[in-house]
Amino acid sequence: MTLLLLAGLAACDRQSPPSGQAAPNATAPAPITSGEATAPTASGKGEFSYTLDRSKAGTPAPDLSFQTLDGEDTTLKDFAGKPLLVNLWATWCAPCIAEMPTLDALAAAYGPKGLSVLAVSQDSQGAKLVQPFFAKQGLQHLKSWIDPENQLGFHYATGMLPTTVLYDAQGKEIARVIGAMDWNGKEARALIAEAMQS
Repeated sequence: MTLLLLAGLAACDRQSPPSGQAAPNATAPAPITSGEATAPTASGKGEFSYTLDRSKAGTPAPDLSFQTLDGEDTTLKDFAGKPLLVNLWATWCAPCIAEMPTLDALAAAYGPKGLSVLAVSQDSQGAKLVQPFFAKQGLQHLKSWIDPENQLGFHYATGMLPTTVLYDAQGKEIARVIGAMDWNGKEARALIAEAMQS
């Protein structure tokens, strides 16, 4: 129980955005699920604490729209036929920011092999904040999207950022990572290998 509490504290609670931004999912509590594992960070600072949730494995990807930074609508179905990693994050979320370079490295390593890595911002100001953030951080391989209606955030209903959902090539959920994961780590690579074999 203590480990679950620590994992929750290491993630950004979605009820606490900075002033001027609305909470994207303020009413959805974090679910208590079976099959969870919590991993501490190697640095001991908590930035890579997460809960792995496989309770929704096999669930199809939702047919909800989100947007490119240019405002073009898209859905997860537009990425059908290949493994997909969907990361919900925000510019005001410290664990999200800590995780971004590892997601960028993941996109560089596995994008050419067929994995789509989507960083879907839950910032209420959308591209206005996301474009300068990506430029400043030097994220060259990670593609960013915006979810102005927070439809994905409401659908996944974890109440925490970052939340990452991994899908197989058939669009079925493999696992959810609630909190920040080092995507260069052993457990992350095992999850990606599982998705790539689908």
